[in-house]
Amino acid sequence: MKTRYQTLFPATLIFSAGLMILGLCLEAPADILQGLWHIVTMQDLLITDYVSIGGPGAALVNAGLVTMISICVIKFSGDPFNGFTIVEMGLMAGFSLFGKNFINIWPILLGTWLYARYQREPFSKHASVALLATSLAPLVSYMSLGSIHASIPLGVTAGLLIGFILPSLSAYTYKIQNGMNLYNMGFACGLFAMMVVPVLTAFGDSPDSVLYWAKGYNQGFVAVLGLLCVSLILMGFFATNIPPWSVWTGYCRLLTTTGRAPSDYLRMFGYGPVMVNIGVNGLLGMAYVLLVGGDLNGPTIGGIFTIMGFSAFGKHARNIIPVMLGVFIGAYGMHHTPDYPALQLAGLFGTCLAPISGHFGWPYGVLAGFIHASLVLQTGGPVAGLNLYNNGFSGGLIAIVLYPTITAIARKRRPTLQDEDYYDLFEESDPIDPAALKKGETAPEEPPENEAEESGEH
Repeated sequence: MKTRYQTLFPATLIFSAGLMILGLCLEAPADILQGLWHIVTMQDLLITDYVSIGGPGAALVNAGLVTMISICVIKFSGDPFNGFTIVEMGLMAGFSLFGKNFINIWPILLGTWLYARYQREPFSKHASVALLATSLAPLVSYMSLGSIHASIPLGVTAGLLIGFILPSLSAYTYKIQNGMNLYNMGFACGLFAMMVVPVLTAFGDSPDSVLYWAKGYNQGFVAVLGLLCVSLILMGFFATNIPPWSVWTGYCRLLTTTGRAPSDYLRMFGYGPVMVNIGVNGLLGMAYVLLVGGDLNGPTIGGIFTIMGFSAFGKHARNIIPVMLGVFIGAYGMHHTPDYPALQLAGLFGTCLAPISGHFGWPYGVLAGFIHASLVLQTGGPVAGLNLYNNGFSGGLIAIVLYPTITAIARKRRPTLQDEDYYDLFEESDPIDPAALKKGETAPEEPPENEAEESGEH
């Protein structure tokens, strides 16, 4: 039934309203309005911290508005709710703290709607992709406000083009990564941006990365994030009409999965274990930032929200910690420290490679994180800060290289290649029996009748 997880809609509305109320509590309405004006008039290239640009109040109000818009797009398009809905809400809430705002996402959403009309398909099939494609929202802002050719019509046209092209491109890139990079859209958007930047350069433009990075907000954000994560854990155990022991058993089973995409934990394990997983992973993300001496601000909270979102679709403590450790080690190998802003984000967003750790084992997760720490600092250059999911772009390159290399050298079991269409991920809400899956990946074949008899199975 497509209404199975409809409680996600009011829950997300409450979360969105909570973000806006918190923002209104932090700053006066007049200051928030001024901050929102600064946010929507920025070029939004990476890394543009809305907490630094508009203040924490305006950043949180923007996050609440974007999240509310996003869940309404999913709801009223008729797209069924499932674990990936939680992913989308985590992404949209997180990145609306540094790059997405309630203005620059609309042209991209409209572009994907036009693509659906062109293909004579329901928009519900593409609504999720439309939201993810807002990774390139900085291109809309840049072409509207920052380019030497800047104009509002040019920015809108760029957004329409993004929304129209990304559905087909992302469907292709999903399969070539073999489920080993959870941020498939980041890879697709990175490829698109790599084509756009040389074209802009040829016409005399010069987009480039920036760094707006807020400091000094750790104490307040620790309290808010800590309360949110602990509340989710307690609700998972005691507010889902499932005995706490059953929730714990489900969570322990969740920890045994590889996380390879697609792994819809909501459909596999239900609300209780997923809420516990979200809370635990949120605490782990916050702990990582604090342990490396980093800063809780728009971008890092965006990374934590993203980890929490993907806790319903592939990430758990056992497969993200090795990747974080690899990034931490890699920072020192490059004569950096892990509190370098881009490496703080790498430690959080690099967990897109969690399936490598989950499938091949934790040493390979450390290796993937180590490589990611170096590569992600270089992949930002060719896309000039236009792709918000830069870690997903880097993660895609690593997944494409590591998967065949590890399977050839270490002779590990090869996962079955993806057969289903990319959009199949977003069209189902029926429960999945994880016991019927091999490590959460492929359904086992039925044994031949004579073989079952020989093994004593009747």
